[in-house]
Amino acid sequence: MEWLQHLLVLPILVPLAVAAVLIPIDERKRTLKGAIGFASTLVVFVVTMILVRLAAGGSPGTGVYQLGNWPAPFGIVLVLDRLSALMLCLASGLALAAQVYSMARWHTAGHHFHSLFQLLVAGLNGAFLTGDLFNLFVFFEMMLAASYGLLLHGSGPVRVKAGLHYIAINLAASALFLIGVSLIYGVTGTLNMADLATKLATLAPENRNFVEAGAAILGVAFLVKAGMWPLSFWLPTAYAAATPPVAAAFAILTKVGIYIIIRLHLLVFGAAAGASTGFGQDWLVAGGMLTIAYGAIGVLASQAMGRLAGYSVLVSSGTLLAALGLGHQGMLAGALFYLVSSTLTIAAFFLLIELVERGRDAGADVLAVTMEAYGDFDEDEEEEEVGVAIPGTMAVLGLCFCLCAVLLSGLPPLSGFIAKFALLHGLFDGSKADLAAATSPADWTYVLLIILSGLAAMIAMNRIGTRTFWASIEGTIPRVVVVEIAPVLVLLGACVFLSLQAGPAMRYMQATADDLLSPLVHSERVLSAPRTGGN
Repeated sequence: MEWLQHLLVLPILVPLAVAAVLIPIDERKRTLKGAIGFASTLVVFVVTMILVRLAAGGSPGTGVYQLGNWPAPFGIVLVLDRLSALMLCLASGLALAAQVYSMARWHTAGHHFHSLFQLLVAGLNGAFLTGDLFNLFVFFEMMLAASYGLLLHGSGPVRVKAGLHYIAINLAASALFLIGVSLIYGVTGTLNMADLATKLATLAPENRNFVEAGAAILGVAFLVKAGMWPLSFWLPTAYAAATPPVAAAFAILTKVGIYIIIRLHLLVFGAAAGASTGFGQDWLVAGGMLTIAYGAIGVLASQAMGRLAGYSVLVSSGTLLAALGLGHQGMLAGALFYLVSSTLTIAAFFLLIELVERGRDAGADVLAVTMEAYGDFDEDEEEEEVGVAIPGTMAVLGLCFCLCAVLLSGLPPLSGFIAKFALLHGLFDGSKADLAAATSPADWTYVLLIILSGLAAMIAMNRIGTRTFWASIEGTIPRVVVVEIAPVLVLLGACVFLSLQAGPAMRYMQATADDLLSPLVHSERVLSAPRTGGN
């Protein structure tokens, strides 16, 4: 049906229009604004679920929406394939969970929360759907501008300091983005990604150097957002300082950088790029592995759960970047599965942290560390009580914490383990006759880092969980309302569902990987898409 093609623009148009509607509404009517924002996010989520079904049914599942009915590369096009549909669904699901959580209290901590949140959703969806680099910059800036306000939401010196650092770093990244885009456009005369993929193979050597220089500058901008070491020093502090619903929404922001790198690396610098095939691949391997190592060390060193979650974001980004750089085609489907699982887990953990920490005393952790180091001097005092009843609230929070620990550590049987297993299975492809000859030192280093990062997460989560749930000094029971715990349960439930439906999910990921590894097919579908009405 013809109306279905217009669904493609709704994930951008709906939150953008709602943000404009929400701005003039009096801030004292936050319940009304929250209801309108929730309805908008829910509509976007339903639309993205439909788009996933449409993309999954295609072969290879590419849909093109021509704004103004101008064909690519002359006009602005939105492109839907399996990868963009997957990212849309993930982003809208996280946005829905974060918005529900915010309705309990955090949306009242500052002005224009719901307007900024809708602009963030519109920018995210636009970045995943756009087919050209210029509009990628437009949506990228829309997303970043909204994130500046959301990070500062709730005020306080810690958030202001982290927010100023975050703004400065991302403004510098935006400047690099413009420089890189200018270099590429000056040489090729196009910014449409499908058109770039067809032109790159025929470029003269002297022009190719300028394009690769522009791509390298673009790469730095995206890697800042993805959190690759050493460009990631800002991320743990900024994410830990954000309010819980904002931090949960920010879990997808690093994946925007990952998405763009996947898109450009496999489409523009894929197998059809001639001498530029695999450009920057070695840097992704080295940077990704260093990011895993840095993130794992940070996880082990973290005493606060917020910083532990921030460093877990870095481990996730490093795992994906290194997997992409290693260049094993069999790893791509596992990497996409890992992207979904790790993002859902980290978002749930960010929401859970505040609920858990409500029942903790500020000085309890210091005393607990002292007791660990020097021992409990009241060991001779025996308690008559054999067991201690666990309140229902703490039991639910403890169960959620255990699920987060298992998922972050990559332990079976949940999706974190399945994702890492799929990555390693793709690395050591069983079809290779000589396994020792087929693997390199970089491959074995990646395996070691995957194992060690999981071990670091398990140790850190076990240490913090023991102090929080089993050795709590104060024993205060936090007050938790349904709209706060429900999003955590839904996100973790999605990870459990992903584990139970790993077969169909991996088939979708494999089909997505096959699409990405056929860049010329993708380019042909985008560039040859007919205008509406056929004229």
